[in-house]
Amino acid sequence: MRIRWGILGTATIAREAVIPSMLKAPYCEQIEVAAIASRSLEKGQAVADEFGIEQAYNSYDELLADSTIDAVYVPLPNHLHVPYSIRALEAGKHVLCEKPIALNTAEAEALAAVSRRCPRLKLMEAFMYRHHPQWQWARKIVAEGTLGKVATIHSCFSFFDDDPSSILHHRQWGGGGLMDIGCYSVSLSRLLFGSEPTRVIGVFENDPSFDVDRLTSGLLEFPDGVATFTCSTRLAEYQRVDVIGTQGRLEIELPFNPPTDRPCCARLKVNDSVVQQRFDVCDHYGIQAALFTRAILDDTAVPTPIEDAVDNMRVIEALFRSGKTESWESL
Repeated sequence: MRIRWGILGTATIAREAVIPSMLKAPYCEQIEVAAIASRSLEKGQAVADEFGIEQAYNSYDELLADSTIDAVYVPLPNHLHVPYSIRALEAGKHVLCEKPIALNTAEAEALAAVSRRCPRLKLMEAFMYRHHPQWQWARKIVAEGTLGKVATIHSCFSFFDDDPSSILHHRQWGGGGLMDIGCYSVSLSRLLFGSEPTRVIGVFENDPSFDVDRLTSGLLEFPDGVATFTCSTRLAEYQRVDVIGTQGRLEIELPFNPPTDRPCCARLKVNDSVVQQRFDVCDHYGIQAALFTRAILDDTAVPTPIEDAVDNMRVIEALFRSGKTESWESL
């Protein structure tokens, strides 16, 4: 049996990463990308022709009305994530929605409530990085105590984009660096500590032209340690994660966008021993789609429950509050 997928929108991430991955063996064995929707039928049809998708619709609601579609992927701008995820669930579709799941905690909780009323349907936030083998390895290293007691996690994620037409630069659409890439740092910190922060503080530099954050640093205090991060949409392209414990250190070179066409590496240093861990070529977008599809077919839990997305949004919102109050914010 194959799950028939519909794609809501022709976003860059859909065209350049997710759709190609869903069509690539071995991920395509139980996945059929059957339809795509765009507000421009011409644009939607062009993407459909490029990838051999059988049906293009000129509205998102038209696709959701297609009874042959089992699941949808939502790569729309952030402010449309919750409205169209809810519409999709109400139309009887499983939903894989891009991060961040919502604009705020209240929106995320509203979506979770709808999901609970549709227990047969699967819903997951698309934090694709979590499904890469390097993160499965990192979680294992931390859980087994190889690093000793993990005391601090540092992460950095940056790139340069000053295009005024970009969704990134519109506050009403959920733009800004924290929402776009800082959400990864919040997510990975919670993932590795296995708990929620008790309080957070954030420092923001806003773009005077677009009124969205272009450089953000945060400190998250957990029951067992602290996590710090910096994200920026106006710096040179860079990403790195360091996990430091009482006995060792773990460094992930390309934590968020590992290459899908060549191996990647991480380093583990314990006492005087240094291990260069190599990970074979894989596609974390394809793995994500395959795991989600498998959960549909087997009627099992998705890898990341919607409650995790709500909790991540709660931390992001607290960081924004901290930026305004210039003080710690408790969770």
